[in-house]
Amino acid sequence: MYFASDNSSGAHPKIMEAVQKANADYAMPYGSDPIMDEVRQQIRDVFEAPEAAVYLVATGSAANALALACMCQPWQTIFAHREAHIEVDECGAPMFYTGGAKIELIDGDDAKLSPAALHAAIEKTGQLGVHNPQRGPLSLTNLTEAGAAYTPAEVRALADVAHSFGVGVHMDGARFTNALVATGASAAEMTWKAGVDAVSFGGTKNGCLGVEAVILFDPKVAWEFELRRKRGGHLFSKHRYLSAQMNAYLKDDLWLEMARHANAMGKRLSDGILQIEGGELLHPTDANQVFARWPRKGHQKAHAAGAAYYFWPFDHDLAGDPDALLGARAVASWSTTERDVDTFLELISGG
Repeated sequence: MYFASDNSSGAHPKIMEAVQKANADYAMPYGSDPIMDEVRQQIRDVFEAPEAAVYLVATGSAANALALACMCQPWQTIFAHREAHIEVDECGAPMFYTGGAKIELIDGDDAKLSPAALHAAIEKTGQLGVHNPQRGPLSLTNLTEAGAAYTPAEVRALADVAHSFGVGVHMDGARFTNALVATGASAAEMTWKAGVDAVSFGGTKNGCLGVEAVILFDPKVAWEFELRRKRGGHLFSKHRYLSAQMNAYLKDDLWLEMARHANAMGKRLSDGILQIEGGELLHPTDANQVFARWPRKGHQKAHAAGAAYYFWPFDHDLAGDPDALLGARAVASWSTTERDVDTFLELISGG
């Protein structure tokens, strides 16, 4: 009953097997391994982007920060939701790697931006010329930090606003595949066909050991990315271990299979919570993240049984009125089982 995060799950056996296979012989370092050649082609095929520049790093924070650094000058501001992952979970990494660019925070339900709110934020930026931060790229978190998925149409509407002001669009896709299967879109439809210029394509949260791809649909900044990756300490010497993960991840649609399962378990959990007396959702469950609340007595039983998940917000207390509703975030993963979900639901029902 481990619902703290999809970061907490193990790696899929096929990923582990691929890493072990890559370990059996010698290979050239720094991304010159033959597996990486295959990965580049796999990603270009999946995204229908034959000219895209493709790079691997080990963490989502590195992927986002390095990509944004290639899209943003130090005197510019990145436009993002107030609860965007780059704002609430990366310890200022985008500001650090861009050399000081700020983030303009915009509100919106379920941690999603609206075109009108984005337009207003960009329009008012830089009104005093040299005295103000200038307009920089838009960054979208998909899935959002509230578990909501942007559809390709929603991405396109936001990208059109950004591009009308001459700024680029970055997508933080740590849970990109969960969003993709939730909407039924293709990788191309969710990204460059909708106006996205660069995407951080996550593997770690979806069954890998630790690998994220940065896909630059405009390869003109590819050399800059390579330099920033090296200077920032994120160019792996034994790169084949990253390549092997991504290669196995994409082979035979394993990436889609794992995300579909995680999403199905998220829906099973979400549907079950709604059957509990007092149970309700805080945000729609579009994929594998569930934000909900239920009576404290259910939380007490779950914690006593060793269930792992987070209160939402974090400052709830187990002590108090047993019937008071307390919020929580529970995240399903590729390895979550129906038994995990059903046992957890039985506990939190308070019965």
